[in-house]
Amino acid sequence: MEEKKLYPFRFCTLMDEYVWGSDEFKLADLGYRDSLIRDGWLAGNALSEVMDTYMDRVVGDNVYKYWGRQFPVQMKHIRVRGKMPLRVHPDAGTAMQRYDFLGREKLWYVLRAGKDARIGAGFRRDTDASELFGACADGTADSLMHIETPVSGQFFHIRPGTPHFASGDMELLEISESSPLDFCMCLWGQELNPEEFDSSLDLTAALDFIDYREHRQPAAPHSHEGDAVRKLLDIPEFTVTELHLTDPMHIYSEKFESFILYACVRGAASVQLEVLGQSVSFPMDAGQAMLVPAECPDFLLVPEGRDTLLLETTVAPREDEEEAAASSPTVS
Repeated sequence: MEEKKLYPFRFCTLMDEYVWGSDEFKLADLGYRDSLIRDGWLAGNALSEVMDTYMDRVVGDNVYKYWGRQFPVQMKHIRVRGKMPLRVHPDAGTAMQRYDFLGREKLWYVLRAGKDARIGAGFRRDTDASELFGACADGTADSLMHIETPVSGQFFHIRPGTPHFASGDMELLEISESSPLDFCMCLWGQELNPEEFDSSLDLTAALDFIDYREHRQPAAPHSHEGDAVRKLLDIPEFTVTELHLTDPMHIYSEKFESFILYACVRGAASVQLEVLGQSVSFPMDAGQAMLVPAECPDFLLVPEGRDTLLLETTVAPREDEEEAAASSPTVS
């Protein structure tokens, strides 16, 4: 029997409501949050089940070799209508050694920002654990922080150890590693919601990995492709590119050696594949995410509306530590 081919997946979303707003998972493989495929012959299957069965066919040989059966990134739509608790996440080494999870490299992309929208990320000056602990205890931690007034289309690379929060009226698209590790530093007088934070992941547990230095936003990678294609973030954990789609774009996924995850920010688009000699279209509307498995070697990305804007996420191949050491020259 001929093996069934994988196809672009859309997902059922998962919504969590909080006092300050909501998180809507567009794609998750976290165990307690696991996205279900919405369409096609795999409809109703969880992403984790598809990863267990099809593994490298979903993410690509090189990605699977390094990351294994957990899908390596997650995506959620954050709606803020109050003041989000101050949080921080650890680096990969701390996350794995202490909690057996991935780290939490994170990108925030501003979808919409009201007049009162604010994002705090990192400190406006050097500080220390004692000063921070006192400020979190009395609810004045935001006075220590670097605060920005965001605008639509702005993005923030939130590195491990960087305290951060959002407040006011805004919507964010968060792309991060597949990890639940956000540590709650300050609740601003709100009650701890066990659905949002593990109570053991608190300020005390985070004090030794927080970056207390004055915050400096990392420079964005240089984009050579012009205004239509803007690379936002290019780190070993994932790469995010903004695509202003005005004409059909032929995508050769083999060059990425990875799955490709799209989020439609505005407009509409479709992924068009050749299946048994016929063109099949997989539509994607504003607010939807679509995962194109690595098994789909090439396809057309076609705008279906005016002013179509997509975010494209891939994961570059990585050497494991043993291979990297073996391939490195010996210094005598």
